[in-house]
Amino acid sequence: MVVDRMHELMKMRLANASSQHAAGRQARQVIEKARESILKNCGGRTSGMASDQLLFTSGGTESNNLAIFGLSEHRPGAIVVSRIEHPSVLAAAEYAATQGREVRYLRCSASGVVCLDKLEEWLATQSTNGPIALVSLMLANNETGVWQPVARAAAMCRQAGVLLHTDAVQVLGKSEMNFVGLNVDAMTVTAHKLHGPVGIGALILRNGVALSPRTFGGFQQLGQRPGTEMPVLAGGFETAAANAEGQLAERVVTMQRLRDALQSKIQSALPSAVAIGAESDRLPHTLSVSFPGVDRQALQLALDMAGIACSTGSACASGSSQPSHVLEAMHLEASIVNGGIRFSVSAETLESEIDQAVASLATIVPRLMKW
Repeated sequence: MVVDRMHELMKMRLANASSQHAAGRQARQVIEKARESILKNCGGRTSGMASDQLLFTSGGTESNNLAIFGLSEHRPGAIVVSRIEHPSVLAAAEYAATQGREVRYLRCSASGVVCLDKLEEWLATQSTNGPIALVSLMLANNETGVWQPVARAAAMCRQAGVLLHTDAVQVLGKSEMNFVGLNVDAMTVTAHKLHGPVGIGALILRNGVALSPRTFGGFQQLGQRPGTEMPVLAGGFETAAANAEGQLAERVVTMQRLRDALQSKIQSALPSAVAIGAESDRLPHTLSVSFPGVDRQALQLALDMAGIACSTGSACASGSSQPSHVLEAMHLEASIVNGGIRFSVSAETLESEIDQAVASLATIVPRLMKW
């Protein structure tokens, strides 16, 4: 359906959505319809004077950067992030530090959940320890799938008058989204995580939250993210989000059943395997698993040759030889960190593919352990 919708829009030869002629107005209608539909699917307010705002971006990385820099630029104080954030958040914070901004980090427990004790302390002592400009805490981790205490952190920040942004890229299409219910000020989502097109994402802003632009040169999207808008990608995003929302309950059950089967069968075939974060609430599609004594990169390459796709961390950092910063932040044993890989399933994954992955692991892991 996504491909069909995008093909339909491409055949329409839509003009620049900022143009005032008929072809431009037609493109504008596609953009605005998609904007409202996606915002609604994310649990944002779409009507009335208090409606929230959705800015289209090129994806999660741009949305996270726009949030980090755009929300903090005119606000004094520190930026607070967790140790397990996506590289696009951590790298943005690190760059802000090189420009003189104080950055503070929240620790993570061994179960994969960010600890809020220091945040509570910092919010309560802003008058003596310095103000906080922005907190960025992901809704669920991209490597372990573990849910994070965003709603609790948002309530703390709101009481202290501090903005909170959440990276929810992993959640859209995998669980019910409620932007309003989370009480956050900004939220990142993207299309390709729910079988939508690559190259489009969004930053959702609570009504009344001011954002400084990071790019300049046009008045599109109220000048906050200028540039020619992309109706074909927006229409594909809208269709993917609507499909996911309409099939959400069924998809969640399917993904969790497949993920749990994969975990169970791996641990049955390879008893030394460690399911990371399994004691915490997790998204239904993610399995972080470690094979102590096995080099994660050698395992990833061997599985790839066997036709099994996995990752050794965030896809955005998969070219790095460094171990997962998420597993390190959980203070797991070195052998577990070094042997950690991640599998993801979808509602389209087959039982036979689960069995194929387990069979490949059962052959490859013992061989690598002998090296």
